[in-house]
This record gives sequence, C-alpha cells and structure tokens, in this order.
Amino acid sequence: MILAFRLVSAAYIWITFMPNASCASDIRKTHQRCSSSMKQTRKQDSRMSKDDSTKMWPLKHKQLLHIEDHDFAMRPGFGGSPVPVGIDVQVESIDSISEVNMDFTMTFYLRHYWKDERLSFPSKTNKSMTFHHRLIEKIWVPDIFFVHSKRSFIHDTTMENIMLRVHPDGSVLFSLRITVSAMCFMDFSRFPLDTQNCSLELESYAYNEEDLMLYWKRGNKSLNTEGHISLSQFFIEEFSASSGLAFYSSTGWYYRLCINFVLRRHIFFFVLQTYFPAMLMVMLSWVSFWIDRRAVPARVSLGITTVLTMSTIVTGVSTSMPQVSYVKAVDVYLWVSSLFVFLSVIEYAAVNYLTTMEEWERFKSGRKTSGIYNMDAVQAMAFDGCYHDSETDIDQTSFSLHSEEEGSMRERSTGSPSTESSQINRRKSLGGNSGRIMLENNHDIDTYCRVLFPTVYIIFNLFYWGIYV
Repeated sequence: MILAFRLVSAAYIWITFMPNASCASDIRKTHQRCSSSMKQTRKQDSRMSKDDSTKMWPLKHKQLLHIEDHDFAMRPGFGGSPVPVGIDVQVESIDSISEVNMDFTMTFYLRHYWKDERLSFPSKTNKSMTFHHRLIEKIWVPDIFFVHSKRSFIHDTTMENIMLRVHPDGSVLFSLRITVSAMCFMDFSRFPLDTQNCSLELESYAYNEEDLMLYWKRGNKSLNTEGHISLSQFFIEEFSASSGLAFYSSTGWYYRLCINFVLRRHIFFFVLQTYFPAMLMVMLSWVSFWIDRRAVPARVSLGITTVLTMSTIVTGVSTSMPQVSYVKAVDVYLWVSSLFVFLSVIEYAAVNYLTTMEEWERFKSGRKTSGIYNMDAVQAMAFDGCYHDSETDIDQTSFSLHSEEEGSMRERSTGSPSTESSQINRRKSLGGNSGRIMLENNHDIDTYCRVLFPTVYIIFNLFYWGIYV
C-alpha cells in the first residue's frame, strides 16, 4: 500500500509540474522574441528621428511652453493690471499717395513686445527660441488694428512674414510685415504749393485701457525709416511718433499710437506742366495789341486760340484732382490767367466798335464823300495790306496811283517799259509816312493796353508767389 501511494503521488507531481515547465520555457522564448523585436523598433525609431527630427518638435514645443496647461484665450494677468505691450515700427517704403482717393499706401515691419509668464521655460543658456507662425494660433497675441484703414494684408511670400520669439522669462517678440492703405485727410487749398500731414494710427480693438496699455517701446526712436524712401511728387520732411487716448461711447477709452509724417509737394513738375504754359498763353494774347486793328481775322483767331488753350489747361488740371468745394491755389492762377486772355479779346471788340463808330461819325460829317475816294482806299489797301483812314495818307496814295497810271500811258505811247521806276516812286511816296500810318491804324486803347496788361500781370504774379510760397 505504501508503495502504491508513492507511485500515485509521483504520477500526480509529474502531471502537475511538467506543463508549467514547458509553459515557462515558452514564456522565456516569447519574452526573448519580444525584447528583440522591441530593440529593433527602437532602432528604427532612432533612425527615423535622425532622418526627420522635425516630427518630434511640435510635441516638444507644447511640453516646453506648457501650452496645453493654460487657457490662452485670456490675456496675461487676467483680472489684474493692464498688460503693457510695446510697439516699434520700421517703415520700408511709402508706395503711393493718391490725391483723388485721399489715401496712402505704406509697407512696414510692426513689432510687438510683451511678457506672458505662462510661456516661460527653463533654459541653461538663457537664450530665446524662435517658433513657427502656426504657433500664433495657440497663444495670446495683442489684437492691434489700423484706424481709418481701407485695406491691408500680411505678406506671404514664400511663407507668411510672421516671426514669434520667446525668451525663458516669458518675454515675447511678435513681428509682422504689413502693407496698409489708409485714409489721409488732405487740404488742397494751397495745391500744388501744399504740405500734407498724414498719420497711421494703431489701436487695440477689444481691450480698453483697463486690460491693455500700448506704448512706444523706445520712445521717439521707436519709429525707424529706410534712408532711400523717395516719392515722385513729394519729399518727406518729418517722421514722428505720438500717442494718446481714444474714446468710444459704448466701450470706453483705448490707447492709440500714431505714426505721423509730413509731405511737401515738388513744385517743378507743375511749373513746367501748368504755370509756364499759362504764362505763355497770356503773353501770346498780348501780341494782339501790336496787330493792325483792321486785321480782323488775325486778331480774332489769335484771341479765340488762346482762350481755348487756357480752357484745355484748366480742364486737364481739374480732371486729375478730387472734386473739392473750395478754391485751390492753382485754380486762382489759371482763372486769373484766363481772365487776362479773355480781356484781350474784349479789348479788341471794344477797339473794333469804337473804330466803326468813328468812321460812321466821319461819314456823317461829310469827310468821306465821293466814290472815287473809296476806290482809292481799296486800291491802297491792296498795295500794302493796311487800311489808311487819314485824308493825307489817302491823297498821297491816290497821287502815287495816278502818277503810276500816267507813267504807264507814257510807256505805252513810247513803247519803253518803266515798271521798276513806278515801284520805286510808290515806295518813296509811302516810305516816309509808314510810321505815321502804323500809329494811326492802332487805337489809343491798344497803346495803353501794351503797358497796362503786362504791368498788372507782373503785379499779380508777385502777390501770388509771395502769398503761397
């Protein structure tokens, strides 16, 4: 019995422990296989990380800056004092200035400085870190906008021109490259001898003075400009920075920063294109005072031509300017010049009318009585192109004509030509009285206007340039 019990016990022990041993051996084998496979995967991961190390950076950034541990929908120090945000601007260029639209376009670098302790991170070297622009969407940034802006955009070639730099203590630098078109309220009362003051104003849209305080980072030195900024019609006299407060009835007071610049217009272009042609037209209209008062087509055509040219100059200047309701300096000059040209035409109308009345009075008094006299006047005008209303002049001219007729009859009777001698006799008879004929063919009004018109126009120019320049 004892032997049988021992045999049964040994069989039971063998059945019980042998499967466990096999399983243990299997477990050891699988464990070895798993450890080898894990080593292989670790080697592959290390190779992948060496080949493309940027795949692990976003996770490291989030862990480093503790982005997931804070609510960045709220400003830094929410519920406490307003967060100070420093601003500095570097103007790259002033692209255009439009008088018609009353606006300007400017490209510049806008930099924000503030401190957010939620973004602080440990650093042994105490160096800042620069991050991709996509991180801007996950943290708090100031909501700066441009007052009176018509359109603006952030440059995105080849990537968005945005920079974010964070220091270990949580200080943040946020930089943008922006082009803005904003309104400029211009005064054209002295155009084109004007000076324009334009400004670009920056302000927080949502945060009033209790939550956000805007200030210039380095005072007056916060506004930097490129040395080669130049414009076609203006030169920049001054760039300055200023600050203040703006009040809105519904939301309260807001900090506002202003970029002010003064522009003075170049006058030389308008002197060549507007003032000098107007002066020439006025002086050209004075030529009419030296033309015979009986040369009606010459004086009328000259007056009409100068009037139409002046109207063309005025129209050309008006089309390139905004339709303002006040008088500009260039309007004063052009309209006064047009008035001088118009008065020269009116002057000849007065001279022609007075001349006609004088002839009518002479005709009534019997000084022009015979048809032979009229024929002599017509023939004299055919010879020298001038009308002779002096009795002495007509008598001398008719005498020369009769002497020429008698000379021609003698030539026919004798058969010898004497054309040259007749022309010489006519020239001698008219040559001595040519000066007197020219004086008598110009009215007294023409004589006075030759001096009066230039004198008054010179005085006007002295007053005009003295006032506006």
